[in-house]
Amino acid sequence: MSTWYEKAVFYHMYPLGMTGAPRENHEEGVTHRFEELELWIPHMKKLGFTALYIGPLFESSSHGYDTRDFRLVDRRLGDNDDFIRFVKLCHEAGIRVVVDGVFNHTGREFFAFQDIQKNREGSRYCGWYRNVNFGWSSPYGDGFGYDAWQGHFELPCLNLQNPEVKQYLFDVIRYWIDTFDIDGIRLDCANVLDFQFMHEMREQTTPMKEDFWLMGEVIHGDYARWVNDGMLHSVTNYELHKSLYSGLNDHNFFEIAHNVRRLEAIGRKLYTFLDNHDENRIASKLKKKAHLPLAYLLLYTLPGIPSVYYGGEWGVEGMRTSNSDTELRPCISMAEGDKMECELTKYIEKLGEIHGKEPEFHNGVYQELLLTNRQYAFARKADHSIAITAGNSDDAPANLSVPVPIHASEAKNLMDGTIIPITNGRLNLTLPGNSGVVLKITEE
Repeated sequence: MSTWYEKAVFYHMYPLGMTGAPRENHEEGVTHRFEELELWIPHMKKLGFTALYIGPLFESSSHGYDTRDFRLVDRRLGDNDDFIRFVKLCHEAGIRVVVDGVFNHTGREFFAFQDIQKNREGSRYCGWYRNVNFGWSSPYGDGFGYDAWQGHFELPCLNLQNPEVKQYLFDVIRYWIDTFDIDGIRLDCANVLDFQFMHEMREQTTPMKEDFWLMGEVIHGDYARWVNDGMLHSVTNYELHKSLYSGLNDHNFFEIAHNVRRLEAIGRKLYTFLDNHDENRIASKLKKKAHLPLAYLLLYTLPGIPSVYYGGEWGVEGMRTSNSDTELRPCISMAEGDKMECELTKYIEKLGEIHGKEPEFHNGVYQELLLTNRQYAFARKADHSIAITAGNSDDAPANLSVPVPIHASEAKNLMDGTIIPITNGRLNLTLPGNSGVVLKITEE
């Protein structure tokens, strides 16, 4: 039986940025910014998004990943009741909700860390953090040292081998499910999380909610180490992310195709994206803006679970600087978004419709059909049908003769409904410059 996430198309929100919340949390009261976020739900539904990854959400000191309290929604966004209502409205619109699980580290204002600051060696929480050592001092002058994520001492690393810490975090997840009715977790920094911790998380969460989804942030490594029946359901496909923009920039479809082939055994389970809250916007990364629709065509039709970062549907640009991610996480109101609607928005809406209707894209096996530096065609297979994607990254039109791997006499263009004949087992296509097409073929 298929699961909701095998069919999902994700929308990705960074709520602190998109609502214009203060960067530092010095707020005394709650500001109800979820009212603004609720306005995005009809927009997500219209564009065919069936799942939302939203985060970070919980009470923190600054950017959201320095957690103060795992059980309180960040006061800069609203309160717990606001998020309960938001998830309910998403579910009513047919949209599943996945949140950030920031379990590698906490902020310095988290209760366990503050207890160590107060009680030093006498704190019962000394074992909650990695390598707490009273023989040296952190740069903050704590009088003790500890492991910090990538040397950022505002982010002390939790000891995920400590049974108390593990049970605390599993209880947090149960609280999120019982209170907010979330459908999954994106594990921050999964590439450095303890493997036994993730294994136990899978065991603990499986009975908590049917089809509860665990996806990890992993940049490098053998993805199969994380994605298997005993660990996570999915991880971020940074390899495909890199090959998509560089393959288009270099007019090298071979790079993309090689990456898809290399990950073929696991690729359909991976979370795919063109940009996110940590990466430069795809509209800024691509050398040619004309390649933007082609990038989204590949995202939606290659193996994987596609995700669009808020603003991507309008071609929003943004580049990180040496000391700031602010441009990647802009404040955008839904009213502003409506004014930015463009041909790309309509194109993504059409791709969402196709992905939702055609079973080939939910878990269909991939088959490469044609490959040159600037032209690429591949099939995704269902039981008695296939979908073929063909792309041309050259400025000039290209004539393609694409072999059809099943017996059929015609193909339907899923973008405009036109019918194209199949002659002697081949599709003869003329693609305009910097364009692509998706075709549906039913076996006869």
